[in-house]
This record gives sequence, structure tokens and C-alpha cells, in this order.
Amino acid sequence: MSLIVATSSGRVQGAPEAGVHSWKGIPYAAPPVGGLRWRAPEPPTPWSGVRPALAFGPDFPQAPSPLLRAGSMSEDCLYLNVWAPADAQPGSLPVMVWLHGGGFVAGSGADARCDGAMLSQHGVVVVTFNYRSGVFGYLGHPALSRENPQHSSGNYGLLDQLAALHWVRDNIAGFGGDATRVTVFGVSAGSASIALLLTAPAAEGLFQRAILHSPGTARPLASLSDAESLGATLGPDIEALRALSAQELFALTPKLTPAVRGLTTPRVLRPIRDGWLIREDERPAFVAGHLHKMPLIVGTNRDEGTLLTRTWPVKNAADNRSLVEANFARASAEAMAFYGTDTNAHAKARIAEAFADTQFNYGARLLLRAMVRQSQPCWRYLFTRCRPGQTDGPHHGDEVGYVFGQLAVGRAAGPEPFDAIDEAVSAAMMRSWVAFARAGDPNAGDSTRWPAFEPGDELHLVFGDTIHSGIDSRRAQLDFLERYFEGAD
Repeated sequence: MSLIVATSSGRVQGAPEAGVHSWKGIPYAAPPVGGLRWRAPEPPTPWSGVRPALAFGPDFPQAPSPLLRAGSMSEDCLYLNVWAPADAQPGSLPVMVWLHGGGFVAGSGADARCDGAMLSQHGVVVVTFNYRSGVFGYLGHPALSRENPQHSSGNYGLLDQLAALHWVRDNIAGFGGDATRVTVFGVSAGSASIALLLTAPAAEGLFQRAILHSPGTARPLASLSDAESLGATLGPDIEALRALSAQELFALTPKLTPAVRGLTTPRVLRPIRDGWLIREDERPAFVAGHLHKMPLIVGTNRDEGTLLTRTWPVKNAADNRSLVEANFARASAEAMAFYGTDTNAHAKARIAEAFADTQFNYGARLLLRAMVRQSQPCWRYLFTRCRPGQTDGPHHGDEVGYVFGQLAVGRAAGPEPFDAIDEAVSAAMMRSWVAFARAGDPNAGDSTRWPAFEPGDELHLVFGDTIHSGIDSRRAQLDFLERYFEGAD
């Protein structure tokens, strides 16, 4: 396959990389700057000649992190990256499109943990991309709603994701990809985005399979009016806000984000129920079957909560009780039975479990049950493998490097330790993910059989020190959450 590929906007020049070809920093939309700040993405301006696609585009403005490789930050961030086998024939291979995480305030398609070179060696075309987040991607405001043809605001990051998927549909054949075999996969906010897109009519037909790593889904969504009210606290003049520099605007983020996330209540500065793109909360949408029907893999990690609640002010049993009662007022006694404690030493650990169940584990099970009711084949996993020397976890996001074959990359600047067990787990996950992208079934013909998810037994595959089938150990807690959220409908 040629390193020069024609796209709908112009030709791009890639480069050999790790046994595959890569193209980095391809614009899939116009820079959302100036008058395009807080507007739906526009098509990129076409170019003449051949555009070098050799370096990642900038990341959107966010807090510094060792995971960011682009080297720069800018609102001009709507770029994507493609990896493909060097011998790929046009339109021949399954496509895997990665949606990065970051809590809707951070993240990057250039994160070294999701570098697509190793995964592409298994015979797939891999795409990663940036989308707007934080105050750039999810600000609601009355003035923005008034100027919008759909009388809506916020959800610009979701619109970016749709634009990237449209680009894939229209252009991926030239890179070797089959636009009728697109698997979206992502972690955390990226996975939550996939869950939302499964309910969005605008996403119909843009992907045929989905893999959701730790999806933050099925909690109540904030409404458009909620988002508008919060956004209005920044000031009534939207043009004055548009005139702020990216740095000045980013500095306003703390005014829009709580120090402690509500476990059972809506959150703003993330996707909202705007009545247009997202028409209803995910839970009732899932229960009613209002979702695009397709095979799914959905999974979580053993310790989803500890890392994400490490700064929460929970120092003793009294703090624990106060937080549980604040989040489960209608059923605080039952909630205390699952997440409370009389022991100070256990206070924070119980809150971490409540966080994991409400933010990730419950939604994962609910989505799987909903898709199985639509007669779609689904599979569930639990990731339990800890690195050599790791004494807790695995934490939220720790599985990403395994899926991409990037075991040496960790959360910090230095390399991550790994051994032969980690290599075996990584190889198994890559085989299963690619098999699913290829044919809609993760069973890759090796010795480990991954049982399909069925309500009742609800088996999952454990990726740990060994790879084996297991049964959900948190069924009682998730059943409680089902009753709790059902009572709020």
C-alpha cells in the first residue's frame, strides 16, 4: 500500500513505523477556533499537493500529563491518526476506532498507551483521534442555545466524535479499511461516549460493533437547562467568552466542576440530555431498547474506584456515612449495608467501591443486559492483572496498554514493569479484540473459550494471572443499584 493516500480533503503522506504504515495529524474537521468555538465541527479546508502526516496534532487545552505526546496544546485539535498493515489492500481490513478517556476534561488520541502500531500488526486498521472536552467541548449556555438551529448547546465533543466517524466512513478504504466493519472501542469517557452514541439516532450505521472499557454510563444525565444555568455563571455575553484566549477559558474550568463527584446525580461539563443529539437518559433508553443493535464486549477492572477517589475528603466512618447518605437519601440504610462501615480504616475503601459500582460496574451490566434482550451476542470481561510489584488495583484504565500491546507505557513518565504473564495477557486480549473486530466474536480459536454473556448466569472472562471464566461477585450491590435507579424513574 502506498504511503500517499487520497482523502476527501487532499492527499496525505505517511511513514513506515514498527512494521506498519502510519499517518498522524490528519485534520478531520476545521479548527474550532474564533467564531467556530462552541459550534458543531465544520469540514476541513481542502489542500493541494501532498500534506505530510508525520506528527500528532495538538491536544486540546488541559492539565499537563506525562501521557500527552503531541507536545503542544491548542483549540485547533481536531486531528486523527491511522495505522495500517503495509500490505493492506484498499477496503479489505476491519477497522478499530479508539475513543480516548479522560473524564471529559482530559485525554489524547496520541496517548502512548493507545499507539496503534502493535495492534495494527494483527491485521486491522487502527484509528485514534482527539475530540473537544472540558469547557471547550461541553459548555452549555443560553446564548449558545439561542444561536443554534436545534436550540441546543453543549455536546460539541460528541459532535466531534460523529465527525471523526463520518471521516472514517468516507476515507478509510484508501488506508486499507473496510467501512462496513468498523468497531469503536474506548475507555472511561471514551467508552461512556460510545454508550451514548448507541442511543443517538445520528450515529446509526457509523459503526457495527463496540468494545466498552469501563463505561461511565447509565447514571442520570444533566438536562440542557442544567447545563445552561451553570454555563451562564461565566457571564451572559457569549462573544466576550469567545474572545478569551484558550488559556483564559481553561482557567475557568474549576468554576464548572465539583471537587467531589455525585455518585447518583447528574454531572455537567460532560455530555448532557440536550433533547436533540441525546434525547433521553441512557438507563430508560437501554431498558426500552432504544439503542443501535450490535455485538458488544463490555468490561471493567477489579479496582475502578481507588485511584479516582484518592483525593476525596473521606477520613473516617463519619465521613463515609455522610457521603453515602448524601448520595442514597431514599435508601441510605440499605446503601450503608453495602458501602458503609463503622471502622475508620475501611471508610475510604467502601467509598471507592461505591464509586466503582455507580460509575462503571452497574452501567456495564445494564448495557449488556439491554443488548442481549435485543438478541445481540455480547461478552463481558473483568481485568484483574496487577503488574509485578503492584500492591493494589488494577485501577481504572490499567488494561489499555495490554489491548494495544504497549506494556512498557505506564501512567507516569518512566517505563512500566511487566513480565511473561503480562505479555501473555496482552497477547490474549489483542487476539480477542481483533477477532471481534473481524467477525463479531472474540473467541480467536485458542484454548481459552470466552462464554457469551447471558442474563442469569452472566459469566465473564477474567484477564488476570490466569485467564478463566468467572461469575460476578458484586451481583448483590448491582441489584441494589438497579432497585435504587428504578425507583427514580
